[in-house]
Amino acid sequence: MTGNKSGLLARRIALNVINSTLKSKKSADELFNNHKMLNKIDQRDRNFSYNLIMTTLRHLGQIDDMVKRCLNTELPKKAYLARDILRLGICQLVFLRTPPHAAVNTSLVMAEIENQGPYKKLLNALLRRIEREKTSIIKEQDAAKLNTPDWLWNSWVNTYGEIVTRKIALAHMKVPTIDISVKSNITEWAKKLEGAVLPTGSIRLRSSSNITAIDGFNQGEWWVQDAAARLPSTLFTNDLKGSLIADICAAPGGKTAQLINSGANVVAVDRSKARLKILNENLSRLSYEAKIICTDATKWKPGNLFDGVLVDAPCSSTGTIRRHPDVKYLKSPEDVSKAHDAQLRLLSNAAEITKIEGQIIYSTCSLQAEEGPDIIDIFLREYPNWRRDIIKNASFKNNREFITKNGDLRTLPHFLSGLKDSDNQKITSGMDGFFAARLVRLN
Repeated sequence: MTGNKSGLLARRIALNVINSTLKSKKSADELFNNHKMLNKIDQRDRNFSYNLIMTTLRHLGQIDDMVKRCLNTELPKKAYLARDILRLGICQLVFLRTPPHAAVNTSLVMAEIENQGPYKKLLNALLRRIEREKTSIIKEQDAAKLNTPDWLWNSWVNTYGEIVTRKIALAHMKVPTIDISVKSNITEWAKKLEGAVLPTGSIRLRSSSNITAIDGFNQGEWWVQDAAARLPSTLFTNDLKGSLIADICAAPGGKTAQLINSGANVVAVDRSKARLKILNENLSRLSYEAKIICTDATKWKPGNLFDGVLVDAPCSSTGTIRRHPDVKYLKSPEDVSKAHDAQLRLLSNAAEITKIEGQIIYSTCSLQAEEGPDIIDIFLREYPNWRRDIIKNASFKNNREFITKNGDLRTLPHFLSGLKDSDNQKITSGMDGFFAARLVRLN
């Protein structure tokens, strides 16, 4: 396939994914990875297509505001494909710095292919005007607020205040890094992979190239895991060596691998066969073993008690927006309420299968208070034989901001800023938003 045709196909894939994500509320990653035309383009164009999708979603509020500023009337509803072609064109012109002739011409060709010919003249005029005026428009925009849906912005302001909310929103606009957890020899692996050791015990890679091609992956020496995602499993204070730990909602297995690496005997529970298949594949690559059970963890009765239970509860995933910007448009307040109810059921059942003096680590990758501290408060009112075990600041002496006033763990997307590696080079900031609490059974 020639470069021009391949580049056009990469953009058409992006158009399909953006349209289905916003119209049908489907995961952009799943849509992209399963796209029937993906095998027709090379790796370079795949990277371009994926970057175009993610950048459009990160800056969608700004992009739509630009259109609004340049149009006297809204595009008709039936012109949804033309609207998405316009969004992709603006993204290329403003945020990807694609040469104007390439961004405009491919947009017009796509309009023709997608039966949006009647809108070609309008698209051409809008794209060329935005190319001319983009610098002045961007200066006038409140990017942080425009790129954050109102319901999320308001909920975060209520929880964190406007200053922190703005920092969160700005962090969501940055391209995320890739962090990994290693079995051992973290310093050696950081040097070998030219990465940086983080205070969380992760290695932050400087390149986001093909993961499976990186040294040590196929040998099972490490696994991909965000710096924040690895923290909950480290919060057990009891010696994990030889202990029996249940990992609830375990797939895809990053935390399971951590627990096994710490010497625990792990029972990994998840209700999704598809996700457990991924967990199995990940553990196999790492040469790790766990007892794997496919069941609904809210009703699971194993017949024995555990030294500890990790409840990594399904949630709205608003803490992962920097890596999955589509979450902003896939989730709603109703999703938070549904997740809240399921989280309480998971935590309640976990309490029934934990030994006296045993621990539960409850965690979510959500920024919503309803899915974090509110869950713990309700649980402790209903279960007086449990107490919150304060996570000491000393555990995170270099990152005291991780600990809340209630003694829980809370990471935010703008954390891990101002860090430098052993060569005094600046480390890219940011991490997922996570909440975790440690609970102890009294009797």
